[in-house]
Amino acid sequence: MTEVFDGDWLDQREGFDAQARSPELALMLADALPARPRLLDLGAGTGSLARWMGPLIGRSQAWTLVDADRLLIERAFVTISDRANAVGWNTTWPGKRTLLVHSPRGTWRIEGLQADLRAIPGSLPLHNIDAVVCTALCDLVSAAWVEKIAAACAARRLPFYAALNVDGRERFIPPHPLDGLVMGGFTRDQGRDKGFGGRALGRQATAALTAAFKAQGYEVHHAASPWVAGPGHSEFAATLAWGHAEAAMNALPRESARIEAWAETRERQAVNGKLQARIGHTDLLALPPK
Repeated sequence: MTEVFDGDWLDQREGFDAQARSPELALMLADALPARPRLLDLGAGTGSLARWMGPLIGRSQAWTLVDADRLLIERAFVTISDRANAVGWNTTWPGKRTLLVHSPRGTWRIEGLQADLRAIPGSLPLHNIDAVVCTALCDLVSAAWVEKIAAACAARRLPFYAALNVDGRERFIPPHPLDGLVMGGFTRDQGRDKGFGGRALGRQATAALTAAFKAQGYEVHHAASPWVAGPGHSEFAATLAWGHAEAAMNALPRESARIEAWAETRERQAVNGKLQARIGHTDLLALPPK
């Protein structure tokens, strides 16, 4: 069974995702795309990548938001429309499955596709796009999945952009005696099978993507993209602490009491403005041979 993500959690993290992603890599991708690019967003959730990257592309563009959860796709349409209207951009709905965002620098065409991402590449319309993109997906998938998507992209010479792949550099400040236990459990949980045909890559995602795309002759670029939550982000810092704790308890059930105590301490620190969190990620851009 694949992972299920809550729309409220995706909304909560959106600002931190936007702050963390590398605009340099996104602009490199934009420069490599045709005049009116068509992007396929895998595991699109509520559409935060389109909202962030669309202005960087800065011209007419088309997005297909792919997710297994139909409700998340519907939420993405509403959120994209609401955010566009909030900055004075008009939106129109020429069909039930199409949203047009009329930005000052060109129209964005947004469509949704409910699909099982495990069925790569058969479930995807790769014949009608110019790039494959995703956020926080590739650390959930298996090595076999990565090899399949690399081969599928190479067959059509498509760029591949993957933002926010975990890199294993999680740190909560101030230190706590149980940090090692929690981080060890969290790392173990990251590696369990998430429904993509084998153990999840977790912190090995960037290395696996790099190897798979270089084997296809691609030029691969990386950029650090950590989440940083300081004392002014108490709610998000507490959410991160509990997320790490729940994953660690899933991997180390016999240590649940101690891990829960760690999370409760971290939550109190967050509420009191004394907790900082830095969760390491890496963005990756793979460009086909020229």
